[in-house]
Amino acid sequence: MGDATPATGAKRLAFLTAGLPCAGTASPGPVPSRLPATPWVLAASYCFARSSPRLRRWLLRSPLFGKLLRDWHDHGGMRRPAKVLAVGMVLTACTFSVGFAGLPDWLRVAIACCGATGVGVILFVVPTVRPPAGPSVD
Repeated sequence: MGDATPATGAKRLAFLTAGLPCAGTASPGPVPSRLPATPWVLAASYCFARSSPRLRRWLLRSPLFGKLLRDWHDHGGMRRPAKVLAVGMVLTACTFSVGFAGLPDWLRVAIACCGATGVGVILFVVPTVRPPAGPSVD
């Protein structure tokens, strides 16, 4: 995991001030807030790496986000179950927003386009981390 040198002074305070709300937004998870947690966790990790090594370690050890972050930092991608969950959450949020929110048509189209873009990025841009091969049984 490429460790960044923590900033000092006002820069450190700015990264810390940006990282805390990102971690807070990710903490409730995607269900209550209807927002995907992954981008918020990655943003918090980025900010904490530059402001607070202690908070970054806390995030990396988190039972909820630690594995996701380690996969991202170590391999630059996501495992298949995380991708399936992310795609499912994007589709669910977009379906409810487009189908049941009573929004203007232009906004429904915009949400559908953003959702399709998000699913495309998750499936075709973000690499899939393969689990390590287990011991061979002869």
